[in-house]
Amino acid sequence: MNKHDDRPLPIERLERITRVLRVLTHADRLRICDLLLRGQRPVGEIADELNLRQNVVSQHLNVLRAHEIVVPHREGRQVYYRVIHPGAQWLLDCIARHG
Repeated sequence: MNKHDDRPLPIERLERITRVLRVLTHADRLRICDLLLRGQRPVGEIADELNLRQNVVSQHLNVLRAHEIVVPHREGRQVYYRVIHPGAQWLLDCIARHG
């Protein structure tokens, strides 16, 4: 049973959600979001913890930033990233429950 009423979802909302889902369907981007949902981290830590090259992590973070899923935060010389889009948490929770 759906939790929404019988009205169809507005196309604008569906298109916005589709854009975010397309970005989050990449396994490395999901791994990055999963890690960042447990606490903000700089690129180097993300790369080390996920065993990815820093330039690969940076490219994924740029895509995630462009879609307003993560934001950077500077502390001194370090730039930390954190997830701001609630859809990332929802998707990872759904995967954990049903995947």
